Amino acid sequence: MFRDFKQGGYNLEITRVSDRRLISIILLICLSYSLSTFVGQTIKSKRIAKYVSRPTEAGRIYRRHSSFAIGLHGQNWLDSIAFFQDIVLELLYFSTHMRSGIL
Repeated sequence: MFRDFKQGGYNLEITRVSDRRLISIILLICLSYSLSTFVGQTIKSKRIAKYVSRPTEAGRIYRRHSSFAIGLHGQNWLDSIAFFQDIVLELLYFSTHMRSGIL
């Protein structure tokens, strides 16, 4: 969790705020961290985490990504699927033998 608050996620140390603003930022980070962790757990329970983030290597002892990291990058993954689906359909349209399958 500590790494997620620092360079692995929110970069809290570069804000350089203090007092009330620091408390406000920490509260927002806690809410966001909880939401990302819940989304990451949902993605893991659906067994699609290997598509959202890199799977672990054979020699690695610990998991490569936490539930937080998977949840944080899950929305980017969904957005990229929608974007690339449109691009692929446009590219397939240029192929003459694929036009009948698309239309």
